[in-house]
Amino acid sequence: MTPTDTANPIDLLVIGGGINGAGVARDAAGRGLNVILCEKDDLAQGTSSRSGKYIHGGLRYLEYYEFRLVREALIEREVVLQVAPHLGWPLRLILPHSPEQRPRWLIRLGLFLYDNLGGRKRVPGTRAVNLTRAPEGQIVNAQFKNAFAYWDVWIDDARLVVLNAVDAARRGAEVLTRTTCTSARRDGGLWHATLRDSRTGATRNITARAIVNTAGPWVEQVLGNVAGVNSQRRVRLVKGSHIITKRWWQGDHGYVLQAPDKRLIFVNPYFDDLALIGTTDIPFSDRPEDVQIAPEETDYLLTILNRYFTTQLTPDDVLHSYSGVRPLFDDDESKGASAVTRDYTFELDGGGDRAPILSAFGGKLTTYRKLSEHALQKLVPFFPAMAKDWTATAPLPGGDVPGADFDSWFKGFAADHPWLPDPLARHYARCYGTDAPKLLAGAKALPDLGQHFGALFYEVEADWLIQNEWAETADDILTRRTKHGIFLTKAQIAAFDQWLQQAAAA
Repeated sequence: MTPTDTANPIDLLVIGGGINGAGVARDAAGRGLNVILCEKDDLAQGTSSRSGKYIHGGLRYLEYYEFRLVREALIEREVVLQVAPHLGWPLRLILPHSPEQRPRWLIRLGLFLYDNLGGRKRVPGTRAVNLTRAPEGQIVNAQFKNAFAYWDVWIDDARLVVLNAVDAARRGAEVLTRTTCTSARRDGGLWHATLRDSRTGATRNITARAIVNTAGPWVEQVLGNVAGVNSQRRVRLVKGSHIITKRWWQGDHGYVLQAPDKRLIFVNPYFDDLALIGTTDIPFSDRPEDVQIAPEETDYLLTILNRYFTTQLTPDDVLHSYSGVRPLFDDDESKGASAVTRDYTFELDGGGDRAPILSAFGGKLTTYRKLSEHALQKLVPFFPAMAKDWTATAPLPGGDVPGADFDSWFKGFAADHPWLPDPLARHYARCYGTDAPKLLAGAKALPDLGQHFGALFYEVEADWLIQNEWAETADDILTRRTKHGIFLTKAQIAAFDQWLQQAAAA
């Protein structure tokens, strides 16, 4: 055990390496604070890599009069297209009208608000679609004759987390994965915290002027068990599951289906020939680490799909699935899971001569940047000299694309690397943006990329992720920082895992 460094306290200890923790660490480091981010597992290992992969306004939230949340989320669609044009892009969605769920006028009103609340710039507007004539209606059952087309923004959720952490580190933050904060005790104006490395068991004692608790599903555990703080706020854990199948329609648009329980189910194009379908809303009371899809959830999603589409799917058509636990702020115990707010709130304990701990309850992928910004604003009394808000216009790593015009930039990137097959060039461009040439530095032909592990996965990328993005395991690389695992065989995954172990031992 190392002694506690009381002579050189850091400014901020951020606990939790999901999207909110990575966002807070980046924002704080960019304001000039000395930051440590600790995550007990891998970055984005929990909820933040198991989302529906949207930056979206939340059309359904309008029914619960959450206009502020929707407006904030709609604005964030435009922000992410500006600061991370390689990770996100507008996605056209077809919403068949099902009068049994909602009257047409209500949908029109909701979409009118959706188009106008957030100051649209890059995201196109809504229009009506006649499914009996439009090509998008060819796969839709004949009972559904009308639809609305609207847009949201697709995002690579786990890469969004990792790139926030990368930028935090580039701005001076220390990012510690697989490191648990086992205890934190307050002594006047400082926190004395113990961090434990789960790989070696080694501990490190630090002092911090403030703590931000962004532990997501574990936020109450960190408050009560680690920091010894009693909280009046609670999170409600809700499981959301997704399934992946082969795509059964042509085109790069998706569909939004109204379920009998009034949920909206998203059916999205995923890579070249797959469909990503979700999500469910199931109350969850077990350990978040153990979450997995239940057969009833698969049946629920397939039943809705089969109501709307001529292609009828069965559980045998499901190629992959994943589940996540959403830590929703429990604003009303009487509400059902679908009605619980997706907004966020904070609890600040401390002040005066007592070191503060700021805990975030709730939130969603879409609004992570505003949550981070609001968190730092709440800490201004403790750090009055820190810089002002800055993240709304600052590109994420790889996102400094001229004019945020990814397509134009990609043409130049492809021309500079004519030996790259187009699918591989697009993969590197989408994942790494303007950092892709650095990843490929010195390579002039495919053999220069090193060992080929299968599909679009080469050794040069694995090396980059290990050296630059804290990747350690096959799952870190194949499931979160990339999605290569979807396209590799079990034998190829095993071979890569063996390579990774050999590389770690070398």
